[in-house]
Amino acid sequence: MRKHSNPSIGKIIDRKGSALRVGLTVLLFGVILALSLNRDFYNDSMASPFLSLALASALIVLGMIRRSWLDLVWVLAGGSLLAVLDLRVLDFYPVFMAGFSFVGMAALAVLGTHTIWADGDERKLLLYGFLPAVLFVGSEYMASTLLDVTEKLHPKTFDLFLYSVDCSMRVQFSFLMGQLFWTWLWVRFVCLVIYLALPLPLALVYAAQLRRQKEKAFAVMLAFLVTGPVGVLFYNMLPACGPAHIFGAAFPFHPPSIVDVMHMNVAPVVLKGARNAIPSLHMAWVLLVRWSSKGLARWVRAIALLFVVLTAMATLGTGEHYFIDLVVAFPFSLMVQALCSYALPFRSGARRTAFLFGTFVTLIWLALLSFSTRIFWISPVVPWAMVVATIAPSILLWNRLVSCGTQDEPVRARAASASATA
Repeated sequence: MRKHSNPSIGKIIDRKGSALRVGLTVLLFGVILALSLNRDFYNDSMASPFLSLALASALIVLGMIRRSWLDLVWVLAGGSLLAVLDLRVLDFYPVFMAGFSFVGMAALAVLGTHTIWADGDERKLLLYGFLPAVLFVGSEYMASTLLDVTEKLHPKTFDLFLYSVDCSMRVQFSFLMGQLFWTWLWVRFVCLVIYLALPLPLALVYAAQLRRQKEKAFAVMLAFLVTGPVGVLFYNMLPACGPAHIFGAAFPFHPPSIVDVMHMNVAPVVLKGARNAIPSLHMAWVLLVRWSSKGLARWVRAIALLFVVLTAMATLGTGEHYFIDLVVAFPFSLMVQALCSYALPFRSGARRTAFLFGTFVTLIWLALLSFSTRIFWISPVVPWAMVVATIAPSILLWNRLVSCGTQDEPVRARAASASATA
């Protein structure tokens, strides 16, 4: 902190700084209370399975950064207070998932308070934890609005096109996984829990990288944040809902035969439901989680891998996605990863190649699925070869991107070399 020759001036500045911090703390608590005590916000957001866990992810960020038992006590006390106010005083309808929201709102209050009152490097670290946590919750809150707009803009969907390409592989993955879910209900339960808990590994990996790399880790959260709005743009290019929406009660035990699908006249159909099939953003997010967990503890990487496997099963088994949606998620997530790897200059071969490959392969898939589904029926080799040619290079280019981007090391090397030759 800067020293002042005049002690009275220093005291005035300290008082103003303390007053500002008090004001920000009061504002933070006021906003959290206003939201928590709002009946519409409670019903629409705090009781929502997905958004409640997005709020709860703030506790993971707080715990990974500070690792303080006292913070946990404050969070539990704050969450209990919010629960009493909502459920006892205001008589809101009790919902199990709201418990996660109470904890999450309290965690945001504790994390935000620490951020306001910290100094120096500690404040910067906490700020990099607090702001992305708020932004991620905000992006999830806006997601349903964006999907509603997409549905209004595109009353017809391309579900039959995607289903036709799936069947051209001679395997109906969604129906098979759906049958597994209904036969083994415990598998269905576990996969659905993992599917809904997506915000938790996002927070875990980001917070772990933040603790490891400090502000350099922001690229990780930036990729998580960008995935949603960019994904919505692609939803508008090829709107689709998923097999459960188009086949209804026939899903998953009564799939059409492959022969019937081969001769089916594919055309856009009027369908109700969110146009969020391709690319699968759930799959894209867990791929980014897995890819961003490189260098972290084995248990964190194991959790990331578990989410990849079980999320893939959940997206198919619930009938919300076609197999091809998961395939397109690979180049799409590679594109996002390269886009957000800002520590590497774009002219860097690894970043540029990864971005161009991810972008063009994603667009090529959307074009083929929209206009040329018949080429996939030439032979099962055609779609399977394209799947391999999509996934394998995506993984290889990601490895190359991460190897080159031990984040700003290449930039430092070039700077050192330039200064040496000057």
